[in-house]
Amino acid sequence: MKIHTLLKKEEIDTVQMNEEKIAVVFDVLMATSVIASCFHYDAKQVIPVLDATEALQEARKYPPDEVVLIGEHNGITIEGFFDPLPSVFKKQVSGKTVILSTTNGTVAIRNSSNAKKLYVASLLNGEAVSKHIARNIHQETIIVVCSGSSNTFCLEDFYGAGYFIAQFVKEFGEEKVELTDSSLAAKLFYENRAEDSYEILRQSRVGMNLQKYHYDEDLLFVSQKGVLPLILILEEKRLISIKKEKVANKREE
Repeated sequence: MKIHTLLKKEEIDTVQMNEEKIAVVFDVLMATSVIASCFHYDAKQVIPVLDATEALQEARKYPPDEVVLIGEHNGITIEGFFDPLPSVFKKQVSGKTVILSTTNGTVAIRNSSNAKKLYVASLLNGEAVSKHIARNIHQETIIVVCSGSSNTFCLEDFYGAGYFIAQFVKEFGEEKVELTDSSLAAKLFYENRAEDSYEILRQSRVGMNLQKYHYDEDLLFVSQKGVLPLILILEEKRLISIKKEKVANKREE
């Protein structure tokens, strides 16, 4: 059973994302962490879209009081949308359909949607996703997708990928897993800095930008590993649904 890691969304080959592949998408700062947070704050469902135009078209399908728009483009909050930061939207999403548009993460999700299954993962729920896949996988290849940022590598996504891979190998059995060089590098990087998730996020380019605007609370929140027992799956190439599994002694209020 093989695990391969893509270092940025531009490496996604949609032809190769097929019924023999399971995709696990990371955009730690912030899209996949935002999605996990939305469900943590009791959102009904999350719809990832490619841009603001599609988000507005999708929103018209719902009564105005049943939908919340969250999004950014090139790091700037889209006009009329909530900022994609948990501290900003956490009181807005309960019971609502969230439509999310981001420059990188939601695009990576949509471009990976031809896979047999697509899981949305972050540090927050990476442990739950890894255990779920390890218990349910057959002969598929796992493609771990680091969203990156506008065709560039992102440290925090690579760290998240390594976290997922390390957890998966531990659960599935090291002797049963073949890691490509990119996956092995991610795993080794994570294992070398396993206790430093907050520092990794702070030192990343996106993390430094968030600190500049005093969003340290959000950095601290999304740097927590394995605190949300959420299995997030893309359904019908359109919306993200949730399965819950227990993660012992871990829950962030």
